[in-house]
Amino acid sequence: MTLDDFPTTRRTVLRATAAAVAGGAAGCTGGAPEATDRPEGGSDETNGGGDPSESGTTGADGPASDAGPSSNVREWMDDVSNFGGVADATGAERVTVDVGAEGNGGAYAFDPPAVRVSPGTTVVWKWTGRGGSHNVVAEGGSFESDLSAEEGYSFEHAFERSGAFEYVCEPHEAMGMKGVVVVE
Repeated sequence: MTLDDFPTTRRTVLRATAAAVAGGAAGCTGGAPEATDRPEGGSDETNGGGDPSESGTTGADGPASDAGPSSNVREWMDDVSNFGGVADATGAERVTVDVGAEGNGGAYAFDPPAVRVSPGTTVVWKWTGRGGSHNVVAEGGSFESDLSAEEGYSFEHAFERSGAFEYVCEPHEAMGMKGVVVVE
């Protein structure tokens, strides 16, 4: 028997397409974890040690200043459609960043995508429930949330030392879903 022995009908094509879409969607959802402020795996860790280069950009350009973001921050945020500068939240104890905000062609952005905070500030990422499953993963691995699509799900991290801490949503990084926390 060959493929030519099976007639291709509109119904056959629709069934095959529906099966492929259902299988792909099932692989992406995997069940949403329960909403907690501290997902399993220790998300309330502080960034109090280690090599500064492991989780962000520092050095000659340093973190962003009042004059604007450093060239490293501008380069990191180059393909982020809703980036218009670094939001200043210095002095705040807690700062909220929306996950699944409008940007990058849909609900594939952090808002604000770049924020400046003081050492000791806790950043809370809060899911909007839009744009599918998202996560927050630091470049260098200093913090990582679970993957979730649940509205209201949150993840937090306390930033104890100075630097620019870059992060992404792994499923949507190629679309420009990334951000940075600048600690000064």
